Amino acid sequence: MSAFKKRKLEHVTPSPRHTDFQGKQKKARASLEEISTSKPGQLKAKAAATEPRSTNKVKSRSEEQTGKVARNGHKEIAIQQEESEASDGGPSSALDDGNDGKATRNGASDAIKAPAIDGAGSLAVDDQPEDGATPKTFAELGVIDSLCDACANLNFKTPTAIQTESIPIALSGRDIIGLAETGSGKTAAFALPILQALLDKPQPMFGLVLAPTRELAYQISQQFEALGSLINVRCAVIVGGMDMVPQAIALARKPHIIVATPGRLLDHLENTKGFSVSKLKYLVMDEADRLLDLDFGPILDKILQVLPRERKTMLFSATMSTKLDNLTRAALSNPVRVSISTSSYQTVANLKQRYLFIPHKFKDIYLIYLLHEFSGQSCILFTRTVHETQRLAFLLRALGRSAIPLHGQLAQSARLGALNKFRAGSRDILVATDVAARGLDIPSVDLVLNYDLPPDSKTYVHRVGRTARAGKSGVAVSVVTQYDIEVFQRIEKALGKKLEEFAGVSREEVMVFAERVGEAQRVAIGEMKNMKDKMEGGRGGKGGGIGGGRAKRGGGGSGGRTREGMDVDEG
Repeated sequence: MSAFKKRKLEHVTPSPRHTDFQGKQKKARASLEEISTSKPGQLKAKAAATEPRSTNKVKSRSEEQTGKVARNGHKEIAIQQEESEASDGGPSSALDDGNDGKATRNGASDAIKAPAIDGAGSLAVDDQPEDGATPKTFAELGVIDSLCDACANLNFKTPTAIQTESIPIALSGRDIIGLAETGSGKTAAFALPILQALLDKPQPMFGLVLAPTRELAYQISQQFEALGSLINVRCAVIVGGMDMVPQAIALARKPHIIVATPGRLLDHLENTKGFSVSKLKYLVMDEADRLLDLDFGPILDKILQVLPRERKTMLFSATMSTKLDNLTRAALSNPVRVSISTSSYQTVANLKQRYLFIPHKFKDIYLIYLLHEFSGQSCILFTRTVHETQRLAFLLRALGRSAIPLHGQLAQSARLGALNKFRAGSRDILVATDVAARGLDIPSVDLVLNYDLPPDSKTYVHRVGRTARAGKSGVAVSVVTQYDIEVFQRIEKALGKKLEEFAGVSREEVMVFAERVGEAQRVAIGEMKNMKDKMEGGRGGKGGGIGGGRAKRGGGGSGGRTREGMDVDEG
């Protein structure tokens, strides 16, 4: 071979850079052929696994088009787009194919994930949102700026699970059945949508909230006033045990929100001239299962008859029972069921639940030992009877503890005074019957002590729910004697787990308090006798007690007196 030909062959031999370029060109051509021949599902899986650089622009343009959002009222519904098959590998938007991917106001297309229908005929909302879809602020839920500022002032930083699920649905105008564990923020979940709707169309007598007990009614009113402080919302509390004349004056001033117990509300509907709820826009039944447990059913039927049919209704509770089925059918229209609890007896994860098994005759001594172990922490001590509540309050005071009783036989002003003193921190221990088990939001409670076990598991869940609220941690300790084993086992079965025993208790350490507790018990017995003598001496000639003549105005005869005291939860 001549030297010229040899040099010519050496000249045309491809360099390594040229070889690399040819390899990349072949890979790009192969990928384009694969795109044109693959099915959409295979192409999506392939792209997710390998992420080739040649398809990055295609993917980004497809995501830009498929991420479009259609608004349905106040609720944003993400439209799931399907990748169209394109022979040239280019993206094609599903919005261009007829009705695919469209969402209308009356219903979503097949591409939208539809909520399931539960047994009661109401729509069920999944309590597990997609990753990255949980809103981080109230503004992302559709709450207006003024209410967001009010939430910030109350230190509501992020919405809770029940608020995240229910607020957008309520803003869209749907009826709601809300189920969540106690302490999860149910009050703000219905208060914020009502206040926002009130801002859109201001009118008096806009919303009505029904609560089972007087203390819960006052608390709900305080929450409404706090959230609506920037918009000057007016609230009226209508409960039993108080004079009806000031309540009638408050109703005559046309408040925006009425928070009431059913019995006293029906008294005003029947006897207060000029009071009507015929133009009401929102009805809320909080702790609805408790409303039925207190035999408010017939009264609720009468109230529902005078309410307008064109209204929005929300029903909230920590637990759901079969008794509520008829109420939901009568009061709600095509409701959406928002369930955050996985069971009817769920407690929050940051609550430590313990039990202490002791002999019954040493119950008071072990109680003082436990309070000594948790010295300096605020505590709610639950008992089963009014007598035991008062006795333990005297016992603790004799030992130098700042305890205050709360039960249904106290006058309403005394009950509110006890709650306010405990909230303010001037009393460390609140000795209470189950009147304090439901709904009361006292954020500073560190410990719940069940001196007497509750008769049912539902009440246990509500009792221990007074601590570990709004994301904080808490401890609940139940005292179990030889007579409480069967009740305790039923509670554990309902919770679906075995509770841990309170560790580190030595009998010798406990018995150190025996002598002092014995002296305090004698003092408490004497105080109980004195109180009983005063009560018996004060009854002569006056009669009527708290109800007095006002009960006759409330409904006449024994029926009025019964209605007057229905919202008195004595435990």
